[in-house]
Amino acid sequence: MHAIESAALTKTYGKNTVVDHVDLQVPPGQVHALLGPNGSGKTTTVRMLATLSSPTSGRAAIRGFDTVRQANDAKRQLGLVGQFHAVDPRLTGRQNLVMLARLNGFHAAKARKHANELLDRFELAEAADRVVSTYSGGMRRRLDIIAGMIVRPAVLFLDEPTTGLDPHSRNEIYGYVRDFVAEGTTVLLTTQYLDEAQRLADAITILQSGRVIAAGTPEQILATVPAGLDVVIDDPLRYHEVLSVLDGFGGSPTDPRPDQQHSPIGLSFMFSGEAPGLLPVLRALDAAGIAVRDIGARVTTLDDAFLALTGRDRITA
Repeated sequence: MHAIESAALTKTYGKNTVVDHVDLQVPPGQVHALLGPNGSGKTTTVRMLATLSSPTSGRAAIRGFDTVRQANDAKRQLGLVGQFHAVDPRLTGRQNLVMLARLNGFHAAKARKHANELLDRFELAEAADRVVSTYSGGMRRRLDIIAGMIVRPAVLFLDEPTTGLDPHSRNEIYGYVRDFVAEGTTVLLTTQYLDEAQRLADAITILQSGRVIAAGTPEQILATVPAGLDVVIDDPLRYHEVLSVLDGFGGSPTDPRPDQQHSPIGLSFMFSGEAPGLLPVLRALDAAGIAVRDIGARVTTLDDAFLALTGRDRITA
């Protein structure tokens, strides 16, 4: 049984199709990243999976419970940390957590004990009795995540959990996510930081215009981007000769018309298959009498794959 699954999940508003036949299968105990540019249908998909919105057609289930026909059972399986702060800034951190625990059926003493345990675990004990409006962004985000974990969910939705946080706070959140998964929680992550998905996700689904355009492990997604090689030469006039040499290795320039007026000149190439080794290329350029200032293989990142697949210049909510 999948922790999260959908089949032909679709959402329309009038004549506008926002989510178009999205299929997802997320095994238990994994992190699955849902990525997509602005308007891709990512947030609408999350809302349907989290029982906050009903699909126009298709179906979704959380641990086997249909999100429409068995919505209450599905809700009991999940926690949700949204993009915006869900805690009351007028209350202290401890008061927020005790209140949420009580709303989830804990009796008073157990609610206080559970809140204290979570505040300790998330390193907020010292600030527990301060009103939340005095918390830093990272502290408030940690409290948001605690709020989503009051009743330990089998499935946790994290909607851009680290947006706006400094690198230290982001790394703290990554540690918490890894702990959750190690303890058996399945995480569906949306993020605008592609390196975050690359570091945390076991699998990735990329949406564009409501449709799935790529799905697989991070390695499989990266494999969709051609291998690359960068060459820097001192003489711009030798540009076409470099193209000829690299063409013999199956390389194509990423910019067919670079600025050739200045020295040195940097050239980037992509290869339909595996990139050649640096030494054979360097020897071929040397044999052609072309002085090379620098040469290196270009490391493919998830940003490269995202740009190649979507044609967008950035990823947003």
